[in-house]
Amino acid sequence: MAASKPRCEASGFVLGLVLAAGAGRRMGGPKALIGPLATPDAIPLARVCAWVHEAGCPQVIAVVGAEAPRVRAELAPQPWLALAEASDWNTGMGASLRAGLAAARRTAATAALVTLVDLPDVRTAICAHVLAACGADPGTLGRAAYRGRPGHPVVIGRDHWDAVAAAAVGDRGARDYFARTPHRLVECGHLGTGADADEPDPPTA
Repeated sequence: MAASKPRCEASGFVLGLVLAAGAGRRMGGPKALIGPLATPDAIPLARVCAWVHEAGCPQVIAVVGAEAPRVRAELAPQPWLALAEASDWNTGMGASLRAGLAAARRTAATAALVTLVDLPDVRTAICAHVLAACGADPGTLGRAAYRGRPGHPVVIGRDHWDAVAAAAVGDRGARDYFARTPHRLVECGHLGTGADADEPDPPTA
């Protein structure tokens, strides 16, 4: 069953965006469904969305793509969770980010915390730490760092959404925008590595 659309009455809050559209070819299936976070009771996407929600995001949007109907069928509905589909997901992470920000614009959120579904140790503590440091101001811009190396999650204030979406091409995501725009680095190395499920080093947006 597809997840329910979250209520949007609140204002001045940080929305959670979980990018989970990838095919996961190296893992043998969609990242939303398989990988080290999968359990008999929950697919990886469900667990990551729950961590983001528990960290302080009252609404969460999960962006799906590869095998989207199957993901929708296996994701248990939650009142705080909605799905957005990136129809061009196979062009890279940028498509997922654009789809997520487009969905975010339809809410009252003033900022978005963006993370990926395939980062096993980016859990509630890290998301909450970054959220507390960056806040919900529309002009906020910040990201996690692991021993000084940038990674996820990132927090993008609403004032930046249009420019970030315009720069999100291919697999670049928000990387180019962060590279040229002043932002806060929030050290999280004491809480985890930020590493990808199948890579030794943390990814960059």
